[in-house]
Amino acid sequence: MRNVGLFEAKQKLSELVDRASQGERIGITRRGKLAAIIVPAKDKIDVKGVFADIERIRKRVNRSKPFTVRELIEEGRM
Repeated sequence: MRNVGLFEAKQKLSELVDRASQGERIGITRRGKLAAIIVPAKDKIDVKGVFADIERIRKRVNRSKPFTVRELIEEGRM
């Protein structure tokens, strides 16, 4: 995986998207730390897999109050 800085990514977004669509994974860094990854898109989204991931995350977090989408996203990054 090749990393590029955020400024460079803004300048070369079309090129980076083209490279990702050909199978390359590209990391985007902010202040030297990895902030995001551009990956090739899947042809089909596995909806059942997405819901299974959400359930898995929900089970890992032990709370009595409702979850927010942000909390689920953050938990999934661990």
